[in-house]
Amino acid sequence: MNIPGPEPQEDGGIGAVAAAGGLHHYQLRLHAEYGPVVRFQLPGAETVVSVADPVLLEATAGIDKRPERLFQFLEPLCEAGNLQVLPADEHTPWRRLMLSVLAGRPSHERHFPRFTALATALADRWAEQAGHGPVELQKDLTGLSLRMICEYALGGGVTDPDGVVTAFEGVLTEYLGRLYGVPVPGTREERARRAEGALALLRATVDRVVAAHRSGGRTDRSDLIGALIEAGERPARIRDTVMVTMLAAHHTTGVAVSWTLHLLGRHPEVAERVTDELDRVLGDRVAPEYADLMRLTYLEMVLKESMRLYPPGPYGARETTEAVTVGDYDLPAGTTIFYPFWAVHMNPDHWPEPEKFVPERFTPEEEAGRPRLAYVPFGIGPRGCEGAGLAMAEAELVLALLLKRFRFRHAPGHEVIPVERFVLWAADDIRMNVSPRARG
Repeated sequence: MNIPGPEPQEDGGIGAVAAAGGLHHYQLRLHAEYGPVVRFQLPGAETVVSVADPVLLEATAGIDKRPERLFQFLEPLCEAGNLQVLPADEHTPWRRLMLSVLAGRPSHERHFPRFTALATALADRWAEQAGHGPVELQKDLTGLSLRMICEYALGGGVTDPDGVVTAFEGVLTEYLGRLYGVPVPGTREERARRAEGALALLRATVDRVVAAHRSGGRTDRSDLIGALIEAGERPARIRDTVMVTMLAAHHTTGVAVSWTLHLLGRHPEVAERVTDELDRVLGDRVAPEYADLMRLTYLEMVLKESMRLYPPGPYGARETTEAVTVGDYDLPAGTTIFYPFWAVHMNPDHWPEPEKFVPERFTPEEEAGRPRLAYVPFGIGPRGCEGAGLAMAEAELVLALLLKRFRFRHAPGHEVIPVERFVLWAADDIRMNVSPRARG
């Protein structure tokens, strides 16, 4: 492969990624220097090919294999085989089942009132804190989204939801801390013991909920566990599916909402247009109904533009199972193809002045004029995120409720720095002051 890229280094690329400030920043730099197709060293995968042009990505969109080594960090959550790297013949029916639940309106509507109650509880807490210092958006909003996905995946079968949230955060802290070298208190043995205990609690909790579903004969297709039971999935696979769903949803929704509020704080004229739409659609109501989301068109445009600038998951990867031609390059079977979502979203050939926050990029007319894969916040092809529709509904609900009740201003002197921590995080959170706004 005569693909441009930096010279190989003995450290496997670790130093170059670190010097750039993380893998997402490294990708932006590589594609700016070498063009839309780049060869580079990725720690844990030797040499990979990164593609940042949406037209060229089309040649890879049908690939249904992930490189196993890059997803090994998820193995502790999976006892029935790592769900993220299932072979295509096993993955396809499992994905079809997941989409039948996660992408379905009945599922969203069924859980919407409980989602609203959880978001309202956070808003009430913020209302009490107003005037007493800034809130930490990412901490609070990822906590909210974890509670929402616990409710979605486990329903009312959990007697201690706060304990589940604490356990899951403990597991994430340990395993993602290992992946990214984030300092975690305690010795390695102490951390491992804490993580194992938290993981055992989570598995036991999910097992109890699954057992209750079986004894109750529930087969509601808007219910994730019920659908998995009805499909005949074995208990270990059901448990793993619930755990991985919680992992994915916990990060993406809360992070997307926090970056959106950050951008609205930097662009008060856009925030005013959002609140005007909310007042027009909701009137004196402080929270939307599910049907209202279809009418909040500008809010959706704002959320999409936020996820373009700050995609919750900054990259993906596939492995070719046969030779593939990408532009001028022939890639043999076994090639790891890297999807740098942030670089795709910042490609100036398809996004004029890409660093600017312009929600109007997502009018129907503008969307129709771009390549299909120019915007890929939830991934590409048969391995794309099954929960994209649910995540959008959750995020729009939370944004609508919060922006109807509050004005958001950045805490003076607080610098927001994006860093990669499995998702696109802020190094020291996003601290904003909230103040009540008049209704109507």
